[in-house]
Formats: sequence, structure tokens, C-alpha cells
Amino acid sequence: MAGESRLNDFFDEAKKVAEFLLESISKERNILVISHMDADGISAAGIMGKALFNAGAKFCIRIERWMDEKVLDEACLHGEDTLLIFTDMGSGYLDILGAKVGDRRIVILDHHQPIGNSKESFLQVNPHLFGIDGSREISSAGIAYLVAKFLDGKNINLAYLAVVGALGDLQDKFDDRRLGGVNELIVKDAVESGFLSVETDLLFFGRETRPIHKALAYTANPYIPGISGEEDKSLAFLSELNIELKRNDRWRALRDLSQDEKRRLFSALHDYLVSRGFRSEVAMRLLGAVYVLVKEEPWTPLRDAREFALLLNATGRMEVPGLGVAICMGDRSEAYEEALKTLDEYRQTITKYLRWLDENSNRIEEWDSIYVLHGEKDIDERAISTISTILSTNLPKPNKPLIAYSFIPREKILKISARTTDSLAKMGLNLGEIIRVAAEKCSGVGGGHDIAAGAQIPYERKIEFLKNVNLLVKKQIERLKKNEGGSQNNISI
Repeated sequence: MAGESRLNDFFDEAKKVAEFLLESISKERNILVISHMDADGISAAGIMGKALFNAGAKFCIRIERWMDEKVLDEACLHGEDTLLIFTDMGSGYLDILGAKVGDRRIVILDHHQPIGNSKESFLQVNPHLFGIDGSREISSAGIAYLVAKFLDGKNINLAYLAVVGALGDLQDKFDDRRLGGVNELIVKDAVESGFLSVETDLLFFGRETRPIHKALAYTANPYIPGISGEEDKSLAFLSELNIELKRNDRWRALRDLSQDEKRRLFSALHDYLVSRGFRSEVAMRLLGAVYVLVKEEPWTPLRDAREFALLLNATGRMEVPGLGVAICMGDRSEAYEEALKTLDEYRQTITKYLRWLDENSNRIEEWDSIYVLHGEKDIDERAISTISTILSTNLPKPNKPLIAYSFIPREKILKISARTTDSLAKMGLNLGEIIRVAAEKCSGVGGGHDIAAGAQIPYERKIEFLKNVNLLVKKQIERLKKNEGGSQNNISI
């Protein structure tokens, strides 16, 4: 984590935004919150929404798939009397924002690497500006929570949503798949508020809610070939281990298994994955810290924070993000029931694409310095981010980033989703900067984190873009090796 003084400076900036919001609320200004469509963005929007509601503010929330000039044009249609708050977006488009909003006072709560120059009128809370790693130590939901806590100490009861956002952004990269850095402080708040407990267990999807064979079949991170998405084969796998599947005519869930049964199951899955050519550390992703939301109803997807995050991500990717925001703000009736249906549809969609890739492995092409997943029109752009995240943990050579893309015909652009390993990022590889430079050279926009990034580029520039990324990765890795792991942020072709 950053030094104590830098951390205090970061907190002070969040406090400054909270004071500005209180002033704006007292003047009865309208507030427009614009956030990203993934789990972190929806969590951040939900936190801000709940905090603003508690403060008696007049506000509305919009969720967008990405920031572009159209989004900003629509935002600016709201007069200057409306305060614009950007969560989980904004820092990567500072120059575009400056050109669109002029000297208008806006708020940016974002954890992505800043790109461009921030105007003095911008109130920007971004961990990177204070030496804090925004890809691992705090997400945008966490930043929104800090602001909410400074608005009113009672908002400590929103800390659990920041935990959900961080897990949705895959920030559980510390030992035993725990949250660390500033997130660790937020976890303490969530535990102190009585909303969260932390345990160690197998990390199966549906560990609270589903029969064990279904929970195993629904587990996709890591993706287990021949088991993920295959309920009958999961059932057979468990039966061969002599794990009792039913008791008193009721299917057993993961929570019902004894410690011995869990140990045998984990050992068998580890050996199975290794036998299929996976690295041992891939199997270790099945075990780690479990974040239990103790005030949610038992046996529901909201009980496990990672499942909660997946539910939010599903609502965003399936273009019904309002359901996710409503759930974050407390709806457990109609919005929740609709979101459950959306989650099932989304899970089936992801499983369908993973099976398709199993049958069309030639769509994953190895280049000199990267892997390329040619999604084209066969993988919907709403799913490409999730697919790239899952595949990036299962590549034959983990020292090469994965660049996945999907074609959006109506807009004639490529949606790019890039992922690399934690080890390469720690070595100094900055994938967000590489994607930004390559996209700009192809009349596109891009950026993100050192470990994960995205872009949108014209379809006709596809090969040029991929070649640029391949060359940039090669050059940066060569420099890093030459500098014995020193970071390198200035990139050129």
C-alpha cells in the first residue's frame, strides 16, 4: 500500500469531494451520476445513489457501456446547474472531457490510469495520483464509498457494496485471493458494520445456493474443460469421489460438505486440471477467501459477494443495468427477481461461448508476443470482456497477454478486451498504456489498467492495431528485461 502520507492525501481528496457534494445538495442542485456498466461501475453508482438519497439530494443515474463523445454530448445537454459525477470512468478521457465541458465543475471518481490533463475545475479522486495501485488496491466502488463515508459516517453500512465492486473488478489478487491495500480497510469497515464476514473455502459459483454438482458445473474461473458447463459430467466426477450428493432426499450444496470432502474434491480437481495441461496455480484459484454478506438472505446469490458481483455484471452486460443499481440501493423484490433471470441467461451465454471456443480453438492465435482471440461477430461484444478474463488464466504460455476482440457491425468498430498476468504487470508491463497508444494510432480510443485494458477502434484498422500491440508488448518486455524489471511507461513505435 502507499505510504501513510500519500494515503492521507488520497482520503483528503475524497473528503474535499464530499464537502463539495454537501454544498451542492444544500443549494438543491440536480446531480447526474454517470457510471460504467460492469459490476464495479454499477456498485459505485449504487453507493453514490444510496448516499445521495440519504442526504436528500435530487439525482438520477445513467449507466453506459463506455465513455465517448456521444455520452458526453448527452450529459452536457443538462445545464450547468446540474452537477456531473463520473464513476468508474472519466480519468482515461481527461482531454475529451475538458474539450466538452469547458471550465464546468465536475466530479470524477475513477481507478483507471489517468490519460491527458485534468482541468483545475475537475475534482478527481483517483488512486494513481497518490501512488496507490488502482488495479489491485481499490476500485471505483471503493472510491465512491470513501466519499459516501465522508458525506455521513452512517454510510459505513455501504462498505459491503465496495467489497462487491472490488471483487467484480477481480482485485482479489493478494494471498489466498483476498482483497488488500485500501480494500482491506474497506473490508474492515464492512465487517465492523455487521454486513460482512470472511471465511476460507472452495470458490464455486453457487456455493450458497446450488446443488454441489451444479455449483461445480457453473464454475468458470478457472474454466475446467469437460466439467464447466457440464452438469452430467460434474455429477459423475463427484460420484467417483464417493461424495454424497443427496441427504434425506435433498441435494447437498457446497456449504453442506465436510472439511474432508472438500479436501478430497479440491485435490481431485487439482490433479484433473494438471493432467489437462494446466499450471498448478490455475487450480489454486479454486480455493481462497470467501466474502459472506451476512445480512442477505441465506441460500441466495446475494449472500456471496462474488456471486453478487456476477449478478451485477450480468445486468450490465445484458443491457438491464437499472436492475443492478436498484438491487444495490436495496430492492429485493421485482428488480431482484428479474435480475435472477438475467443472471441465468448471462451464465448460459458465457458457457455457450466457452464451449464454442473449445470446438474452435483455431480462433485463439499465438503471435510473437501476444495471443489474439478473433471473436469477430461470433462472440457478442457484451461477453468479450468476461471471455477474455476467463481465457487469460488458462493460456499455454502465461508470459503473453491476450488481446480479444468482437466486431460490432452496427457501429463498424471493434470492441477490444486485453488481459495479462499479474506477474507480467508486476514486472512492469503496462497493458493499459500499450492499448491506449495502439488505439490512438488507429483512430481509436483505449486505456485501462496495467493488467487489464480495453479499446474501441475502426474495424478496418484491425490488423494494424494488433500488429502495433504485438510490437509494443515485445519492445516493452525487452526494455524491462534489460532494466532488470524497471518500469517503462513511455511507449513509442
